[in-house]
Amino acid sequence: SWPICDCLIAFYSSGYPLEKAEAYAALRKPFLVNELEPQHLLHDRRKVYEHLEMFGIPVPRYALVIREFPNQELDYFIEEEDFVEVHGTRFWKPFVEKPIDGDNHSIMIYYPSSAGGGMKELFRKVGNRSSDFHPDVRRVRREGSYIYEEFMSTGGTDVKVYTVGPEYAHAEARKSPVVDGVVMRNTDGKEVRYPVLLTPAEKEMAREVCIAFKQAVCGFDLLRSEGRSYVCDVNGWSFVKNSYKYYDDAACVLRKMLLDAKAPHLSSVIPPILPWKVNEPVQPIEGLTRQGSGINGTFGQSEELRSVIAVIRQTPKQKVKLMVTEENLLNLMLKYNGGRPRSETKLKSAVQLQDLLDATRMLVPCTRPDRESDSEAEDVEHAEKLRQVKAVLEEGGHFSGIYRKVQLKPLKWVKVTKANGEVEERPVEALMVLKYGGVLTHAGRKQAEELGRYFRNNIYPGEGTGLLRLHSTYRHDLKIYSSDEGRVQMSAAAFAKGLLDLEGQLTPILVSLVSKDSSMLDGLEDASIEMKEAKGRLKEIITSSAKTADSNGSPKFPWMVDGAGLPPNASKLLPKLVELTKKVTEQVRLLAKDENDNLTERSLYDVIPPYDQAKALGKTNIDVDRIAAGLPCGSEGFLLMFARWKKLERDLYNERKERFDITQIPDVYDSCKYDLLHNAHLNLEGLDELFEVVQALAYGVIPNEYGINPTQKLKIGSKIARRLLGKLLIDMRNTREEAISVAELKNNQDHSLSTEIVKEDSETNLKHLHKNDELRKCNTMSDISSMDQDDDDDRETKYRLDPKYANVKTPERHVRTRLYFTSESHIHSLMNVLRYCNLDESLRGEESLVSQNGLERLFKTSELDYMTYIVLRMFENTEVALEDPKRYRIELTFSRGADLSPLKNNDDNDSEATSLRQEHTLPIMGPERLQEIGSYLTLETMEKMIRPFAMPAEDFPPPSTPAGFSGYFKSKSMLERLANLWPFHKQPQFGK
Repeated sequence: SWPICDCLIAFYSSGYPLEKAEAYAALRKPFLVNELEPQHLLHDRRKVYEHLEMFGIPVPRYALVIREFPNQELDYFIEEEDFVEVHGTRFWKPFVEKPIDGDNHSIMIYYPSSAGGGMKELFRKVGNRSSDFHPDVRRVRREGSYIYEEFMSTGGTDVKVYTVGPEYAHAEARKSPVVDGVVMRNTDGKEVRYPVLLTPAEKEMAREVCIAFKQAVCGFDLLRSEGRSYVCDVNGWSFVKNSYKYYDDAACVLRKMLLDAKAPHLSSVIPPILPWKVNEPVQPIEGLTRQGSGINGTFGQSEELRSVIAVIRQTPKQKVKLMVTEENLLNLMLKYNGGRPRSETKLKSAVQLQDLLDATRMLVPCTRPDRESDSEAEDVEHAEKLRQVKAVLEEGGHFSGIYRKVQLKPLKWVKVTKANGEVEERPVEALMVLKYGGVLTHAGRKQAEELGRYFRNNIYPGEGTGLLRLHSTYRHDLKIYSSDEGRVQMSAAAFAKGLLDLEGQLTPILVSLVSKDSSMLDGLEDASIEMKEAKGRLKEIITSSAKTADSNGSPKFPWMVDGAGLPPNASKLLPKLVELTKKVTEQVRLLAKDENDNLTERSLYDVIPPYDQAKALGKTNIDVDRIAAGLPCGSEGFLLMFARWKKLERDLYNERKERFDITQIPDVYDSCKYDLLHNAHLNLEGLDELFEVVQALAYGVIPNEYGINPTQKLKIGSKIARRLLGKLLIDMRNTREEAISVAELKNNQDHSLSTEIVKEDSETNLKHLHKNDELRKCNTMSDISSMDQDDDDDRETKYRLDPKYANVKTPERHVRTRLYFTSESHIHSLMNVLRYCNLDESLRGEESLVSQNGLERLFKTSELDYMTYIVLRMFENTEVALEDPKRYRIELTFSRGADLSPLKNNDDNDSEATSLRQEHTLPIMGPERLQEIGSYLTLETMEKMIRPFAMPAEDFPPPSTPAGFSGYFKSKSMLERLANLWPFHKQPQFGK
């Protein structure tokens, strides 16, 4: 009884009688835009993935867990703290859990304990929410059947692809619900999405999906991760919302499709485009928004910001080293290194750290801190270190590998004969190194978020809205890197939250947006010999009261002398430093007595109760209750506080050898500053005086540890920051090549009058761009051997706004941001290379990258504190020829970070100081110029001055055209194929 029709458009929705539609199609034989039988596949994710694989379409690595009834125990499914294992295939967190039922949109992402743990639930949009984070959920669901798949890091972006027949695909990107779950909507209440370009490989994937499922009009999710693309969750009939250009295209494609099937004689005579579009004038593209530098003066309205590169300093981690010979600790090392006596092991998970804590509790003497045995001093020191390990592991009542990790490295072995006569090696001594850094404090998180907001509002044009507009429209290419240390990663996530105006907790932001690169941002090993020499010479200058003068120095340039910045009475301050450190330590010891008594009453095998670390990471206010109760701020208890001070007292001065260790001065300074800022309510007598003494010493010691004169600073800095410097050069190079590609392609398009001209010009353009085409890749960069370090742009995820379909006035505008969160050592090293690079023999006669006033300013800068940052901004002068060196200008600025004495916080008459004291935070200093106003540092000069100290070019992958362009304009044949896909348009739409 259904009406007879020539063509049938039928797709599944709630309550839709698919079986009746199939019967109707069998009876009437209409042309089917979307085949009906394959639509049954779309309701079973398992079948969707199997079908995709059958057609060779890439999907994420996955495994199936099928249960016949809720909570069924399966022998092939194993769940541990940080992974699940299915049929022997292991999925480490973060991983994704999807119901087999395609109509169930409750998808879970489980996060590793190293990032704070917890789970994020994704669901269909409800109001302005698309996901919720549950910090206390760590176990997977067991009531049904699920797909487990590898979490693909997509840079916080989702891509939806819409096909209209196998020859047309339209892609739109949106903010992923994985980031903060807030749905971006426009003034009409519609979700904000922007069209993005597809690579040729992705277009082919769209074609294959359309053919595989026999759905001419369909949609699917595209995951872009590390230079590759994957398909997941294919949907039935799907159309783009609020894109009139797409509506016109879809109408034309569908019309031609239906006419070809039922009236081919009409298909050839009806105009290929919509009649009311024939004489529609081309919308002129508005000129780029211009801006000057904003900090170093204005260079005219022809400059455009192209790149922001920032290196930001984080708080240091602490370390405990001790030699262990105890059998239970050596057995623990063997347990977790596979029983190999000569192999080291790292303990990071909660289970591993709990084992270590249990073993340590049995070894720590059950004595209070005020009782010390009369045994040898080494035994006392060993017991103190074990007590400190125990206190660190017990801190906060929870474990988190991101903040604590232990390394056990065997040093000595013996051969023993087993009962069966076999001989085996057994370790008898090992080095234990405990690295820890406490949870990121509320103050640290607040400062990082505030700095992110400052960057958004001041480093980019548009007073904050400019960056958000660029980012939301996929014209902002953002990558964030951090070292391996926990607080550094969390600081990076907090900064990203402020920069991008995100909401919610840090764990999902960390996993989605922050990448770890310990080889580039950690470690001092490469300069260990030179730093040891510098510290030795520094000790001579201090302890011998030597005058800080050198024949190479002069009064005009005070920073050129050996040991510049040291106080003249440094040797006299050392005994006072030791005396005051002991005074403070004794007070903390007394405070720790009661806490120690409570712990010794507990069973050795008490398991530490669960702790919602992710909730703690979300705190933005100080713990008023702990302060009111007279306890240390944050998760640190008195025992750990005492361990911290006792270690400083012990290491600062060896009474038996009557020897000072000046390398401990920075640690004493950091500890003083921390307690003055966070634990002032404990009223530790002498802490203020200790801070003044150690501050005077630290201001001279810290910068001289990285070289006692400019030549040595340059040598040490180039070794520590070698990989980072190489990466910065790659960032600038890629920005320049991308800008050239944009400029040349835009010029060609502006002069194109027909499809042939576009093809011809693009081909000519390609010949210029691809002089070394064999070194350049068109789609993914996965085939490049990265040697020591991958080129950031060879494997990175890219999203390119499609200018043909975007309702954006300046679609060609694009800004690249690279953020590096690292240690104090890398900040000092990078700064020393920037200001002293011209002292290298190969650059004699060249001027420093830093002006004379900048050098003086840096010399007077007493400290590069927490949140110190160095910013390199790259500008393009669009009115200068492409080959002119002045086309690209580099601007250098820096900030001293939170460089304000906490003692200045104690003036009750200063309302601002009172507010800061209450918030336990210090303001971050604003940026300062490193160049003269009006000076012009070209990119060419910058590269020449930095290259001698950076990782050599041969250690990096060969240069490549940014994937955002080489993937779309590969060759003449590709252009011809693209043009053939658009027989009904006058000009090819290269983005489709």
